[in-house]
Amino acid sequence: MSSSDFRQIAIRTEAGKAERLFRAAVSAFCSLTRPSRREIAQLEDLTLPLFDEVSVESRRYVAAALSECEYAPAALVRRLAEEPVETAAPLLTRSKALSDVDLIALIGRHGLPHARAIARRKELNPTIADLIRALERPTLVMTQPPETVTRLAPKPEVMAKADADRPAPGHAEENARRRLRSMMCPTGDSADVNTFLAQPAYVKLRETALTGNAAFFQTALADALDIDFATARSVTGQSSYAALLAALRALDLGEDRAFLIAVAVYPGEFPHPQAIRLFLDRYRLLHREAALDKVRAWKAETHSRAIRGNAVETESREASNSDEASAGLKAS
Repeated sequence: MSSSDFRQIAIRTEAGKAERLFRAAVSAFCSLTRPSRREIAQLEDLTLPLFDEVSVESRRYVAAALSECEYAPAALVRRLAEEPVETAAPLLTRSKALSDVDLIALIGRHGLPHARAIARRKELNPTIADLIRALERPTLVMTQPPETVTRLAPKPEVMAKADADRPAPGHAEENARRRLRSMMCPTGDSADVNTFLAQPAYVKLRETALTGNAAFFQTALADALDIDFATARSVTGQSSYAALLAALRALDLGEDRAFLIAVAVYPGEFPHPQAIRLFLDRYRLLHREAALDKVRAWKAETHSRAIRGNAVETESREASNSDEASAGLKAS
């Protein structure tokens, strides 16, 4: 009798037999000192079709048993890791079958409960540890205390000067970018609530991406790539992460760091492990020179936009001076 026939018999009978088969199969597997690939595949073939038929207690039992198993079936472990943390905790804390990419994806999908369990892992990747710490303190930028907001606000005399020196059309976005950057740079009393100044580009990108505020991330990306705010906004404003992929590759980030930022900016693009693998494959295959060429094109557009803006501003000033001169002649 094949394993497929055996599964069908189990599924057709009462739930109790599926429970016993599910537990017994995993217990027998865990007793193997060094299972072969064929035995690992057989356990997955046997247990995954039964997964929805068994109780939470059985899933919890199997998760605890596999957490101590050195050669646990990766597909079954990933399926169990998607369960509520009460069931998945032993695997999240100990299982070697979960890769760093799996852990980041689980945090992205399940948030703090899974993250806190993962934080208890020994020799946790520092990038994942940083992500969990950032999730533990979500008020970093988005919800400053009222007195902090007061300290960060522009002084009245600065605002008055800004009103007096109104920018020419087309410069509003760059002014917004400068204001955002000033909010992210600690000065004076606000130094204790901002952590972006003098940080590596990756840290700025990660911290701003995790705030959920697109403008903050776009400002950090513009600074990292030396492009203007409008271009950075167009990079992250697309429906897919293709442009962001090139930006991160041009910065020569490791694939785990690039994925962390991408999943923070485009969480809806990674609903399942296959989407994560596709991202990693695309990132590995994207040659850095090709990514740098794309960034150079963005910089060229930035310079072109700046030149056009200066030309418009000059024409506007000359027209204004001409109008004033004409008015003066008429008045005389």
